[in-house]
Amino acid sequence: MKNLTADELRDMYLKFFESKGHKIISGASVIPENDPTVLFTTAGMHPLVPYLMGEMPHPAGTRLTDVQKCVRTGDIDEVGDSAHLTFFEMLGNWSLNDYFKKEAISWSFEFLTKHLGFSPDQLSVTVFRGEGKEGEEGYIPADEEAASYWRELGIPDERIYRLPREDNWWGPAGTTGPCGPDTEMFIDTGKPKCGENCRPGCHCGKYIEIWNDVFMQYNKNAEGKYEPLGRHNVDTGMGVERTICMMSGAPTVYDTEIFAPIMAAIDALRPAESSLQGEELLRARRIVADHMRTATFILCDPKGAVKPGNVGANYVLRRLIRRAVRYGRQLGIAPGFTPKLAEVVSKKYAHVYPELAANLATCQADLEAEENRFNQTLDKGEAMFNKVAEQLKAHGQTQISGKTAFKLYDTFGFPFEMTLEMAEKAGLSVDKEGFEEANRKHQELSRTTSAGAFKAGLQDNSVVVTRMHTATHLLHAALHKVLGPTANQKGSNITAERLRFDFTWPEKMTDEQIKAVEDLVNEWIAAGIDVTKKTTTVEEAKAEGAMALFGSKYGEEVTLYTIGDVSKEICCGPHVANTKELGSFKIQKEQSSSAGVRRIKAVIGNMQA
Repeated sequence: MKNLTADELRDMYLKFFESKGHKIISGASVIPENDPTVLFTTAGMHPLVPYLMGEMPHPAGTRLTDVQKCVRTGDIDEVGDSAHLTFFEMLGNWSLNDYFKKEAISWSFEFLTKHLGFSPDQLSVTVFRGEGKEGEEGYIPADEEAASYWRELGIPDERIYRLPREDNWWGPAGTTGPCGPDTEMFIDTGKPKCGENCRPGCHCGKYIEIWNDVFMQYNKNAEGKYEPLGRHNVDTGMGVERTICMMSGAPTVYDTEIFAPIMAAIDALRPAESSLQGEELLRARRIVADHMRTATFILCDPKGAVKPGNVGANYVLRRLIRRAVRYGRQLGIAPGFTPKLAEVVSKKYAHVYPELAANLATCQADLEAEENRFNQTLDKGEAMFNKVAEQLKAHGQTQISGKTAFKLYDTFGFPFEMTLEMAEKAGLSVDKEGFEEANRKHQELSRTTSAGAFKAGLQDNSVVVTRMHTATHLLHAALHKVLGPTANQKGSNITAERLRFDFTWPEKMTDEQIKAVEDLVNEWIAAGIDVTKKTTTVEEAKAEGAMALFGSKYGEEVTLYTIGDVSKEICCGPHVANTKELGSFKIQKEQSSSAGVRRIKAVIGNMQA
């Protein structure tokens, strides 16, 4: 096993696939083009979707290889552990109806063993185990073809694991379309198994995924059947950071040469003595390093399309910067540090991505302005928190009410996490349920009384949020079908990353009920139902059978949205024109919100990945 730098790995990978007849193409922007379903480029295949789908030929041919910058923020709260990142580089090689499984698997094995130096004995792989029964709807055979090629390469059958759809299947991007099995490669770290069921994909740390080959060979039709696809594509991905970590033997990605300069800069900026110790110190340093790297790449992107703000991708960027500032303060770093760290990131990567040098000055100005704004917010919030804490202690009280915590958040922009952290240090507790209730009521009020486009619990009126808003109407209708008419909306919150829907229901939904709701919504999406609207009165809307859940809070005139015979609700919009625009619907979590109220969190389209 070789100890490579990221520069050496990129170069070695691209040259290897160039030797196999691939054209080296440039990676795309981190801001996706012509795709409203995601805010950032989230995977190496993302910019190549039109070519993978056969919509047009790629000008460079049918064999491609590249390095793609990716941003994923769905797990932002997990950043700070040993592995999670919001920015990463993905190495990829692509076959556009050219070679297929045999070549892809053979080259993956060759690169891992002969070029990176991993022993074949360290390698375990997974393949799709199949689904359903032959002749029945939804049947897909096991991918024994992929397994046979691994055996030909010397991987014994006991290290070829057959796993279900959730582990070894890709797509389709919507409810219908191209999809197929994948095969994933794992390096055995040598740690003992955590139990009898320990296998690749287990989170105990014994097996670490290093590469993934996706084989698009089926088309899922409207009847739910998987038919052989006329064209076969290969889509692969290998993460630069994870691979370098494994090859160097570093305990975490943050301990590799990739992060060394920014970690050193953070340590140089913070005081030697810190109130944070142990894991808290490690986590804060990692969060600052990760978020500043990501923010710098976004702000230096050639498109220059994303700035800190309150909408969509702008909001995600603002959250990254402000989270870095918050943890920088915890580390004791003096204000004005974000532009300095951006320069460190630029020096590390500008030889690979020249835009980091070309756009550094603008990036630094944006960071400085946002850091200053947030520091002012935090100063005001901390002053108010200290005042509240003193008053509570003076009266012998030990809990900050949910209403007060929400006021700190809503009026002063003070993050709720900071209220929790400062309360703990002050020996106080916080009424979390009360905060959630105050937040929910605030969003309900916004839904019914605020003027303008950003009503109905929406974060903004971007395309992706608009699509998820329509999905909440389908979800509401599906809940009525499955649970009955008492399952009524109590509140909603929709951001560019997920929808959250609260409804009246006395108990936890069963797995069968959740699946039934999800299937109904996807059925209506696939049906391509038109969404219509008209201006009317509350009385006339109710006479048509419309739902009107907020009583006297409606004005004299209301907007009535109708989705075929599925849903008819008074709503302030906005909505899509046809349900097909939603792509697909997936419930991620069903949980309690408050007494007698349940909460569903869900996503649509490509955001499931």
